[in-house]
Amino acid sequence: MSLMLVLGLGYSASRFATRLRAEGWDVIAVRRSAEAGILAFDDEGAVRAAIARATHILSSVPPEGDGDPVLTRYGDAMAAAPAQWVGYLSSTGVYGDAAGAWVDEASPIGTGRRSARAQADAAWRALRSDVRCFRLPGIYGPGRCALDRVREGKAHRIDLPDQVFSRIHVDDIVAGLCASFGGPPGVYNLADDLPCAQNRVVEAACDLLGQPFPPLLPLEQAALSPMARSFYAENRRVANGRARRLLRWSPRYPTYRHGLRACLGANGPSSPPPPPACS
Repeated sequence: MSLMLVLGLGYSASRFATRLRAEGWDVIAVRRSAEAGILAFDDEGAVRAAIARATHILSSVPPEGDGDPVLTRYGDAMAAAPAQWVGYLSSTGVYGDAAGAWVDEASPIGTGRRSARAQADAAWRALRSDVRCFRLPGIYGPGRCALDRVREGKAHRIDLPDQVFSRIHVDDIVAGLCASFGGPPGVYNLADDLPCAQNRVVEAACDLLGQPFPPLLPLEQAALSPMARSFYAENRRVANGRARRLLRWSPRYPTYRHGLRACLGANGPSSPPPPPACS
């Protein structure tokens, strides 16, 4: 039986683990503290044993300080693991600011606001030749999208007309991971087909909910957290052609409009078909 080891149970990795379990996979998860059916990251004996047993391994653990905690603690075991598939969830933030231009997997990395992420991305790719490194833009999905921020009164429209971002629905990330089981190792951008200003997404969410648009504010007046504010410091469009060509993956939610309607629970003739099973 295939055994997936998932290190880090954030939003995307949790969704991935749930999908695999529903399809009959054996899944072992690791997070900071132990819970029912979940190993603690510091339980070194159990984690190393799981690495040695797993047929598939995914790390979604972000870097801490100047290093990747998984590689710092378990890099030797990862390098020697017999797993037939090893994946790492990275970020398109490694590309830095492209002034709104398109970036792909051949674009230079390491100039962004989070140098530790670029270093971790490079370290995972250097660890072993069969790593799949998935660079992800802004992630949204059920319970974590513009619809929720509009409902909570936390949505913003920022007066930056030339600012453009890419994004990806969480279920398209899961589908990309599954598609890579039969594809070659390497780096893959998983992004939708319509980079656009975040204002367009907020406005679409307001329209779906029948709510007025929030006011258009200068960045300095929007009272954003430092992390949210830093989001607007970079501007790029992310190309997904490599994943389409080599993994035969395409987003079920090719634009934010499709994704928001799915998050709202809209059904009808235009609803996408069920995703293919992971194999």
